[in-house]
Amino acid sequence: MSKDQGDKSKPKKPAQGKKNAAPKDAATGGKPKADSERSTVGGRIKRYARVSTTMTGLAAKLAGQKYLGLDIDKPQHAKQLMESLGNLKGPLLKVAQLLATIPNALPKEYAAELQKLQSQAPPMGWLFVRRRMATELGRDWESKFKSFERDAAAAASLGQVHRAVTHDGRNVACKLQYPDMSAAVEADLGQLKLVMGIFEKYDQSVVTGEIQKEIAARLHEELDYALEARHAALYAHMLADEKGVHVPKVVPELSTGRLVTTTWLEGASILDFIDAKQDVRNRIAHNMFRAWYVPLYFYGIIHGDPHLGNYTVQKDQTINLLDFGCVRIFPPRFVEGVITLYHALQKEDRAMAVAAYECWGFSGLTKETIDVLNMWAGFLYGPVLDDRVRPIGVVEEGVYGRDVASKVHRELKRIGGVRVPREFVFMDRAALGLGSVFLHLRAEINWHNLFHELVADFDADKLAARQAETLSRFDLTATD
Repeated sequence: MSKDQGDKSKPKKPAQGKKNAAPKDAATGGKPKADSERSTVGGRIKRYARVSTTMTGLAAKLAGQKYLGLDIDKPQHAKQLMESLGNLKGPLLKVAQLLATIPNALPKEYAAELQKLQSQAPPMGWLFVRRRMATELGRDWESKFKSFERDAAAAASLGQVHRAVTHDGRNVACKLQYPDMSAAVEADLGQLKLVMGIFEKYDQSVVTGEIQKEIAARLHEELDYALEARHAALYAHMLADEKGVHVPKVVPELSTGRLVTTTWLEGASILDFIDAKQDVRNRIAHNMFRAWYVPLYFYGIIHGDPHLGNYTVQKDQTINLLDFGCVRIFPPRFVEGVITLYHALQKEDRAMAVAAYECWGFSGLTKETIDVLNMWAGFLYGPVLDDRVRPIGVVEEGVYGRDVASKVHRELKRIGGVRVPREFVFMDRAALGLGSVFLHLRAEINWHNLFHELVADFDADKLAARQAETLSRFDLTATD
C-alpha cells in the first residue's frame, strides 16, 4: 500500500453473496475459524447507548426544526456531531463519510464537517495493537516480521494500518480491524434506520428503503478482510494490462479474517499534484479514469470509494489503487443500461431513456419523473457527451454537483419523490467522487474519447460470461 494505504471508509462484503461468512485462516482461502468477536447482546447494548445519544440528538433537532419551528445553529451543531462521531470508531463513521460525499444528502454545514472525519479517526495504542495481532497471528506474531512499526501509518473507522517488513525483505501494510466491530454494525444499522426514517419524514424527495438495504449489505461485508483480500486479487487480475495502475499483492500467510497484509506501494497524495504541469495532471486523471472504468465496462465491477485516501501517485504519474473493501458487482443488465442511457441522451430519445431507467429498477415513471432523472443524468454524462478537450465541470459550494443536485432535489419534492434502486448508492458515489478528483486536478481531457474507447465493442452477453468466469476464479459471487 502507500502512506495512506489503509481503511479509510468503505463498505465491505461477507464473501460476496455469502452473508456473514466466518473469517478464514488466510486471505485467499482455508477453513473458517471461530469468530470470537461475533455480535453479542452486551456489545450491542453498549454500542446502542453510545450511538443513540449522538444520532437521536440529531434527529430530534431536525424534527424540532421541521415541526416546531425551532431554530438550530447548524454550523455549531454540525461541529458537535462531527466531534461525537470522530470519537466513535465503526460503521456509523463510514455512513457519515458516505453521506458527506453525496450532494444535497445533508445540509452543506453538515457535509463540510463530516468530510473531515476521513482523516481524524484516532488510532489504537501499541498495547492494544499487540493484543489484536496476537489474536490474529498467534502469541509469537512479532517473530513473523523482520520489523513492525508501532505507530499507525493510517487510521480510520473500522481499522488501522501499520507498516512492516517481512523476513524476505518485502515492505508490507498490515491493516488490522478494531475489536467488536460486529456488534458495532448491528447497533449502528439500527440507528441508521431510525435517523433515515426521520429524514424521510422531514424531506420526502427520496424513498430511502433501498438505500438503507444497500448500505447495510455493504457494511456487513466491510468486516470480512478475507473477502477484501480476494477483491485485491480480483483487481490485480482485471487491471493486469493497465500500465498506468498498480494494485498491491496480498500476503496470505500474514492475513486473516480481520487482518489483511499486502505489499506496500510508495506514492504521494493526489493533492501534491494540483499545481503540477497540465500534462502531468492530465496523465494522472487518464490513469484514474481507466482504473475505475475498465473493471466496470469489461467485468461489471466498480471500486465504490474513490476518496483521496484510496489512491496515491507514483513519480511517473501512474497510480496506486488501494483498499478493496467497497467493491460493487453489478448485473450485466445494469451496465448495459448505463450505455443505453448514454445513447438515449445523445439521441434525445425518451423511450430509450425510460428503457434504461426501468432496467435499473425504477418503476411507475411519469413524464415529470423522467424529466427530473434526465436532468441528473445530463449532468453526470455531460463530459462524455461533449466531444472536445474540456475540464470535467465546476464546483458549486465546495461539492461537485451540489448545484444540480439541489435543483433535482427540489423537483423531486415537488412531484412526490422517487424510490432509488440500490445500485445507485455506490455508482453515484464513484461518479461524483471521481469527478471531484478531476476537478482538484483541473484535468482537461477529451472524456468522450476515453469513454468510447471502453464501450465501442460492448456486448452484454460477453460481459456476463467474462464476469461469471472471473468471479468463479476468485471465489466470489454476484452482489446481493
